[in-house]
Amino acid sequence: MGYESSRKAAIWLLRFEALVLFLLFSYLIISSFTSTVTVWSALIAEMVLALLGASGLYFASKSYVKEKSFGRAPALLANLIALGVSYFMISGHFYLIGIPLAILGATTVYCAIAGYREI
Repeated sequence: MGYESSRKAAIWLLRFEALVLFLLFSYLIISSFTSTVTVWSALIAEMVLALLGASGLYFASKSYVKEKSFGRAPALLANLIALGVSYFMISGHFYLIGIPLAILGATTVYCAIAGYREI
């Protein structure tokens, strides 16, 4: 995979991850109205984390669009964290989410590294 195709793949993968986190944020808002919430602070913290993560990944993808370097570190950090989360999901026998998350995280890490070059 060359530089240009890796850069374009990184853009789409980061935007897909941002969309997934935004959908999680939307789900948490809807579920707060449809179910009984016992710990509001935990729910609000998860909402804030999902919204900040989605916006961070989206702005990281914009750096790849502009061919700038300001989004490379956040993209790598977020996906390395996702790889750690997927490891614990797989070790907890939650394969349905753990394996796709590991594949997505590893693919995005590769594309984020290969889709950046110093000028």
